[in-house]
Amino acid sequence: MHFGYTIVYVTDVAASLAFFESAFGFSRRFLHESGVYGELETGETTLAFAAHELGRANLPAGHVAASESALPLGMEVAFVTPDVEAAHRRALAAGAAELAAPVAKPWGQVVSYLRCPDGTLVELCTPVKA
Repeated sequence: MHFGYTIVYVTDVAASLAFFESAFGFSRRFLHESGVYGELETGETTLAFAAHELGRANLPAGHVAASESALPLGMEVAFVTPDVEAAHRRALAAGAAELAAPVAKPWGQVVSYLRCPDGTLVELCTPVKA
């Protein structure tokens, strides 16, 4: 078994793709003509977005929309970068909300937290030093 992908259910798939392109520099891999599913080029593991309507079809009992939750959901998407401060500023300029400014952790990693317009919680972090 291996980790294949993460799908974030959002209100507007194209808008989420555009935000992640602008804020984090990812390229769009795919946006279905229906507009209800799209993917980014993120490396070995795919980050995808799907419309809430697709989520409701897949999960008939419902799901919590991150954009409608007052607090971020208890899961995050983490992006590793050598320059957290610059990546953090770029994401803020693209429309992210700051939850925690970049800070050096006791184990040597620099970490920050942002909330995207679609409600996704993002951690930006430097590589963990071995």
